[in-house]
Amino acid sequence: MYKRLLTLPTETDSSYFLFGPRGTGKTTWLKSHLPNSTYIDLLDQKIYFELSANPGQLSEYFTEDRSQWIIIDEVQKIPALLDEVHRYIENEKRRFILTGSSARSLRKKGVNLLAGRAYQLSMHPLTAIELGDDFDLKKSLETGNLPKAYETLDPEKFLANYINTYLREEVLQEGLTRNIQTFHRFLETASFSHGEQLNMSTIAREIGVDQKVVANYFYILEDLLIAYRLPVFTRQAKRKLSQHAKFYYFDAGIYQNLRPKGPLDNKQEINGAALEGLFLQELKAINAYLDKRYNFYFWRTQAGKEVDIILYGQNGFKAFEIKLTDRFNKKDLSGLKSFAEDYPEAECYFIYQGEQEKIINGIKILPANIALKKLSSLL
Repeated sequence: MYKRLLTLPTETDSSYFLFGPRGTGKTTWLKSHLPNSTYIDLLDQKIYFELSANPGQLSEYFTEDRSQWIIIDEVQKIPALLDEVHRYIENEKRRFILTGSSARSLRKKGVNLLAGRAYQLSMHPLTAIELGDDFDLKKSLETGNLPKAYETLDPEKFLANYINTYLREEVLQEGLTRNIQTFHRFLETASFSHGEQLNMSTIAREIGVDQKVVANYFYILEDLLIAYRLPVFTRQAKRKLSQHAKFYYFDAGIYQNLRPKGPLDNKQEINGAALEGLFLQELKAINAYLDKRYNFYFWRTQAGKEVDIILYGQNGFKAFEIKLTDRFNKKDLSGLKSFAEDYPEAECYFIYQGEQEKIINGIKILPANIALKKLSSLL
């Protein structure tokens, strides 16, 4: 088991939500850190049906020991339980940890997230820092960093099953869409936009549905935390900027498994998008674990100058350009150079697959392997 960067101040009287996509290790982490807690698994059908029928029975699943943590896994399955949790926090000072795959989906069901009485934490795929000596960039690009995908002998089978489980247990059971076949085609088609700006009309045309349906599909992906969009950075824009957001699946392995591949496909192009997504997913993880509170963007002018990832917040201002290349030239640095002209206060990084660290015109050149392993110090 890898040592995760997530921390939980268990000595406090606070309760917590722990959100994250399935398979990121929420349950494993909680059971190892809080082995003597009460654990209520809503994926257990017997427990699910009993508490769905009568949320008031929740107290029958834990003891009167008020020092004991109560973990409710996949709480979004029965949102009504949050009223009971709220009552026990208020009246009996009980401590809960509630795991789930989406805060947004709970809000959409009209649930208040305990009115600020529980802090929100998040769990992400493994990072290079957590993997330590086991980190292998090539492997991460191909299979992603979900714990089981990294450990299993057949990661492709695991990833295919993972996607099917999400379709069956999250999308279909929750009634998020009636046409699961069309949604699966959408997942594959959306993979071509991983690391790219979205064009809703093109995707709608390719899968044969209305553009509003595609827009709803993207919201479903974000609600389930299996994808996210980056808006364009526009603070005091000095140039005409592109407006469409960029899209990413939350894990490089999920992207690789969904991306259709033919004999004429450019593997370098596919892996280039995977590297950009991998770097972003690790930035998001470190940002959350260290509570850096950066907001994430990208930057692209209508003239075609681009910077892949912008981090902006009270702790700093960073710009990252990521390329799957062993060598680079002035053209590769042109986006960062233009961005630095507009925002000279930003720290600019060029991440590549070479071996040398350099500084060129204020731009820090870092090998991807090195950058990922010391990402926490860069933020």
